[in-house]
Amino acid sequence: MITVSILGAGNRGTNVYGKIINEQKDKFQIVSICDVNQEKLEYSANLFGVEKENLFTNEDDFFDKKRSDLLLITTLDKDHVRQAKKAIDKGYHILLEKPISASEEECLELLNYAKKYNKIIMVCHVLRYTVAVEKLKELLDSNIIGKLVLIDHIEQVAYWHQCHSYVRGNWRVTEDTAPMIMAKSCHDMDLLQYFVDSRCKTVSSYGNLEFFKKENMPKNATERCMDCPLKDDCAFSAKKIYLDDFVKNNGKGRWCAKTLVIGEVTEEKLLKALATTNYGKCVFDCDNDVVDNQSVMMEFENGVKATFRMTAFTQKGGRQIHFHGTLGEIYYNETENTITINVFGKPEEVIDITKLTTDLSGHGGGDKRMIGKLYEAISDPNVEFDTSLEKSIESHLMCIAIEKSRLDNGKLKIVH
Repeated sequence: MITVSILGAGNRGTNVYGKIINEQKDKFQIVSICDVNQEKLEYSANLFGVEKENLFTNEDDFFDKKRSDLLLITTLDKDHVRQAKKAIDKGYHILLEKPISASEEECLELLNYAKKYNKIIMVCHVLRYTVAVEKLKELLDSNIIGKLVLIDHIEQVAYWHQCHSYVRGNWRVTEDTAPMIMAKSCHDMDLLQYFVDSRCKTVSSYGNLEFFKKENMPKNATERCMDCPLKDDCAFSAKKIYLDDFVKNNGKGRWCAKTLVIGEVTEEKLLKALATTNYGKCVFDCDNDVVDNQSVMMEFENGVKATFRMTAFTQKGGRQIHFHGTLGEIYYNETENTITINVFGKPEEVIDITKLTTDLSGHGGGDKRMIGKLYEAISDPNVEFDTSLEKSIESHLMCIAIEKSRLDNGKLKIVH
């Protein structure tokens, strides 16, 4: 039995990792929670059955002593390193939400700090734990397409996801969190270096905030969507993305609606959130500055080249990754849950990912599989896992160099 504390009772801390952990009562027990928001704290405590004396709104009070075996750090990006260092000092095993930090100095500082302690620090690069990535890595390592030469990777954020998280939401301002390449796409950089099995040597990047800005605001639009004459026609209307979608799907619409409220989602709660929070604002009248499109070129130390494109301008979300080898190609379509293998001169083979697992919920099943691996690693020190702090630093160094290149008009930057 592993006791668990949660630092940051938001969507990932409570509704995702917290719920997964709480369902496994033979393995985990949530005993303590800390969050600056009293309402979120009380909701999470009621959900997990945590006693009032083990609830904290003040970080210093929480860290006054060690309260469990494992600590989930699911706070805002800028707080991660400071809180992780405190957790290391107290002797916690740590599940650390990504990104670790947008600062190279902080990433390396935490890595050096953690080397003094013999505890598990797992970073939430959940995609590594999916059956799809597991199968892709297996195929690449089998050399079925010969020597890997090039990867073409596109991340389709989807227009409504961009509006929710990166225009209206918590990750809209770079200074407060991290640049888009880190906040959203450090998953992708992590996967690229994992597939290539080599460190990235150089990068070059272009990208900008093209569309979601004040000069593109329609003349008769208003600051808040619910007051706007365009609310029923604008594709980016908060009414359409949250309220109409919720009603149309009988309360089972997009996941983003859950982040607007505490507890059960209702029309009444959504209307209040749209009237009072940033999520009800016009996407052309927010204070966002993160990019809505970005392109990257990369060269790895083993000679493999990769291109990466992130775009907000897609109907659906999901990654598409095309691997080009000397003897064939592999194409992964996350939206359709398929892996297509074309070995030159042989018939095409299509793998249906839904046949490889019974559960693709939560990042393609990665959330639950990661928690399972976390339990194994804490229970048995000999168990290895893919997203250790040391392994995860690589993708962060890539992201930092990529953002430097973007800000320097695409100038080539050395990662290592």
